[in-house]
Amino acid sequence: MDFSTNSDEQISNQLAIYYQNIIQLLGEDVNREGLIKTPTRVAKAMRFMTSGYKEDPEAIITSAMFHEEYHQMVIVKDIDFYSMCEHHMLPFFGKAHIAYIPRKHITGLSKIARVVDVFARRLQIQERLTTQIKECIQKTLNPLGVMVVIEAQHMCMQMRGVQKQHSVTTTSDFTGVFEAEKTREEFINLIKNK
Repeated sequence: MDFSTNSDEQISNQLAIYYQNIIQLLGEDVNREGLIKTPTRVAKAMRFMTSGYKEDPEAIITSAMFHEEYHQMVIVKDIDFYSMCEHHMLPFFGKAHIAYIPRKHITGLSKIARVVDVFARRLQIQERLTTQIKECIQKTLNPLGVMVVIEAQHMCMQMRGVQKQHSVTTTSDFTGVFEAEKTREEFINLIKNK
């Protein structure tokens, strides 16, 4: 079904019908008091959790891009994020740590966190999320280099499957000057210091 021409309300209503069918297929009574509004609530929640498809992360960065002769590392660490695993549609969540070394431009610090949210609010895998954030910052700011490290817990590993409750997955990606081991080590040391 093509949803591209439908309004947000139409899409939410259609999703609610699907969720009502899912609840019935699971063996529940959709007319039970506690479940009557559940399909609508889940549809609205899913629309929010995938709202990143409607936002342009590059536009977010360029909306607060400034010329600045600063050529040292800029780090925004411990950015909380929540995403949905595209394989099981279960949450994964954690922290993103991002560094870039400006060439000619900087951006508002909150814009870095917003870029994380835009990519996280899509059906994702952690590896792609890491790379998309890196590529967006590299493309828009054209810095000397970017490095992204993400640490996350995956509910698909904790609630089902191997059921490993305390496992954390770490991914990283980098460009430019971060290809030098010394620069990467500096970043890693700075994000470890609490």
